[in-house]
Amino acid sequence: MSLLSNFVSTSFNNINKALVTPSTVFIDFCRFASKKSGTSTQNAGNSKPKHRGWLKQDGHIVRTGTILVKQRTTRFHPGLNVGFGRNGNLYALHPGKVIITCEKANLNWEHKWVRRNYRGRQDQTIYKKYYNVIPEPEHNRFKLIDKV
Repeated sequence: MSLLSNFVSTSFNNINKALVTPSTVFIDFCRFASKKSGTSTQNAGNSKPKHRGWLKQDGHIVRTGTILVKQRTTRFHPGLNVGFGRNGNLYALHPGKVIITCEKANLNWEHKWVRRNYRGRQDQTIYKKYYNVIPEPEHNRFKLIDKV
């Protein structure tokens, strides 16, 4: 006890000795964990992002093969010079400028994607967004070499 009281008197000069007991000194120096330890939370950073949705918007200039939209359901439809991939992606078939229009859908009911996503809506009028790629105009710099 004399060592503990010696320590208290030298460490805490301004604290009254009568208030300091061995039990209070011990609790003051005890440090508790500030965070829980153990396993991490579920679904925190385990899944990779899919980056679905519009990749190119209205007015963008694209090259051949550029992916315009990644989608799981047929939210956007292919228009002029746009292809429809097996996984639902829309991609440019020719280089040009992207134009997005809202049109009355003329769906191919034989396609498995259309049958799956529009089941029971054959009699309704469906409006959808169509992606179109307008090709760039060719240059007019031809030179006449020979007249026939």
